[in-house]
Amino acid sequence: MVMKNGLTVFRISNCSVENQVKFSTCTLLASALTWWNSHVMTVTHDVAYSMTWVDLRKKMTDKYCPRNEMKKLEVELWNLKVIGTDVVKYNQRFQELALLCVRMFPEESDKIERYVGGLPDMIHGNIVASKPKTMQEAIEMATELMDKRVSTMAERQAENKRKFENTSRNNHDQQQQQNKRQNTGRAYTAGSGDKKNHMGI
Repeated sequence: MVMKNGLTVFRISNCSVENQVKFSTCTLLASALTWWNSHVMTVTHDVAYSMTWVDLRKKMTDKYCPRNEMKKLEVELWNLKVIGTDVVKYNQRFQELALLCVRMFPEESDKIERYVGGLPDMIHGNIVASKPKTMQEAIEMATELMDKRVSTMAERQAENKRKFENTSRNNHDQQQQQNKRQNTGRAYTAGSGDKKNHMGI
């Protein structure tokens, strides 16, 4: 978790830049901890803890994310799209993959462009026109727009349902009125016929 969200954790913990590697490696467990201890013994304590957070992240990515696995993740990220209207799920998966596939996005603008490319047509144009400057801005815009669209669709469906029910009720009432008129007409005709026959006799 620290590896994925390291910078956020460092900010929350007020961890200084020179202590980032020390802080993050203290959270390692199992085979990752064994790997780190082995590295410290090989290069010495001072050298190991003088590396930057970026260098440590690269070392761990090389160790635990082999190139073929990274390729799969990059392909998934490249083809990632919103399914239906679930932007929240898309946001979460996009951010997870983007943290791992750092080589795909040399600039923030590249990441934003790929993110916007996976949005559905119903909000895509609006986001492009807004030209978000940061990923956070793009994510917030997309989430808000999709919420509004989903809300509007729900209101339309409810309105259409009401109209349909009203139309059905009116049709049913009209049919009943028509049936009553026909039944009254039949009764009158039948009554008139009986009377004529009776008078004839």
